Amino acid sequence: MDDDVRGYLTELVDRARVVLGGDLVGAYAAGSVGLGAYQPGRSDVDVALVVARPIGGPAKRALVDRLRHEALPCPARGLELVAYRREVAVSGTPEPGFEVELNTGATLPFRATYDPADRPAADGRFWYALDRSILRQSGLALLGPPAAEVFADPAPDDLRRLLVAALTWWLALPTPDGPAPGAEDAVLGACRALVRHRDGLWLAKVDAGRRLAARGEDADLIRRAITARRSGPPPSGAEARAFQRRVLDEIAPPSPG
Repeated sequence: MDDDVRGYLTELVDRARVVLGGDLVGAYAAGSVGLGAYQPGRSDVDVALVVARPIGGPAKRALVDRLRHEALPCPARGLELVAYRREVAVSGTPEPGFEVELNTGATLPFRATYDPADRPAADGRFWYALDRSILRQSGLALLGPPAAEVFADPAPDDLRRLLVAALTWWLALPTPDGPAPGAEDAVLGACRALVRHRDGLWLAKVDAGRRLAARGEDADLIRRAITARRSGPPPSGAEARAFQRRVLDEIAPPSPG
């Protein structure tokens, strides 16, 4: 974590405490920061807040107003913040279950969602339980008890269904057959899902790719995807989709009968 991000997170937690008071029982850096893979200029800052009881409508709006980029400039590509009740975080539910969600940043389109029912189904409802699973393993506590005491994994069958849903969502995105910006993330995201399925471990996307490449699995494709995250050309959309389908075939539960 660089100094700008560290200072930003300190201020974010202070502002959240002003709005939420004693109901704020924890704040956790997730995503690339939690996994030790933050990349300036590319990564978002992901934060999960945990509260003791439901957040009222005025407090939700006040939280968004005080944390959006226009009020607190994010030094990363953007902020992706989600607040959960403590009982949801520890339940292992596969449902979104959030109180409020905020996406904001200089290059991240603004979106505030105040109820999971308002989250468009086309945007995916699987992210939240997967993120909470990553938080349980690697969340960095900014306030409150260790993340492993606050967040729970979904049940194994639920986790498999969530991974399948994520891969299916990625596959449905329109991607040209030729070199396609974003195909590198599709490949490396599939690597992360496969490592979690096989090894029971969440790794950053690049680290997951390196683990599979070291085993000789699609090593050329994965190495090109890793290089593309810096400055190299991306893999083709056709290559990415073929790899994602192979991963999906392995993770998906067998058909009945």
